[in-house]
Amino acid sequence: MNKIIIFEWTYTPADYFEAPIHIKQDTYEMTIKDGKVEARLKHTNCEESQIRQELHKSLNSRFLGVQILTHKPFELSNISTYHMHPDGSKDVFIHVNPATITLTAMPVDIIVRDQLGNITRDTRQERIDKKKELASLAEKFGRNPIVIALLSSYNNAVNDPQNELVHLYEIRDTLNSIFTGKQKAYTTLNINKKREWVRLGKLACTEPLKQGRHRGQNAGGLRDATNAELEEARKIARRMIHAYLLHLDEANSRKENDIS
Repeated sequence: MNKIIIFEWTYTPADYFEAPIHIKQDTYEMTIKDGKVEARLKHTNCEESQIRQELHKSLNSRFLGVQILTHKPFELSNISTYHMHPDGSKDVFIHVNPATITLTAMPVDIIVRDQLGNITRDTRQERIDKKKELASLAEKFGRNPIVIALLSSYNNAVNDPQNELVHLYEIRDTLNSIFTGKQKAYTTLNINKKREWVRLGKLACTEPLKQGRHRGQNAGGLRDATNAELEEARKIARRMIHAYLLHLDEANSRKENDIS
């Protein structure tokens, strides 16, 4: 019997995903639950340092994917490694970062039932399902440089609120560049030109907002963006990232079908 290699992380907030996640891959099994992540390697003959780095990057991508829905900062610790030997002994390699987190108000959940008592809508379950979808897509395409840029911009928007609209606009700008033009970008991704594409530009560039891009042009008359304006910009940026992830997923599916 060979040694068992276990990787562990901690994260805050502990309810970030709201429900346990279990992932099975060829080389490992991972459980994400209540502020702790555990990954057990299935084959100890693989290169430990390489898979450790890959798992950390993949896990971080999952957190970034969920962040575009929650708009919450998170803290993911460095990885801790455990070697469990056949004789019962254990080697421990631990590197933990302290967590500093700012929590926002929790959403109000609604359960709708019909006259027979059957649940017709559960907003909490809808949100959990959406988190799982975004986490999975972000992990799947987490090495794509455009996805890295999009998720990084949204992460910066969460953690640098004084420049939030600057960072959210970067998402539109990145898509504009990759599609070599705004019309191709919003048409390909099915983004509404006026209500989403143009509106984000207006919030970030035209309105005299302290969190916006052209503050120097309105230095004497700047105001803070309202909560409604910020939430609107976040929603649009969220839609753009989600649309691009779905675009990649559809392209990947077509490629796989062509090969088969």
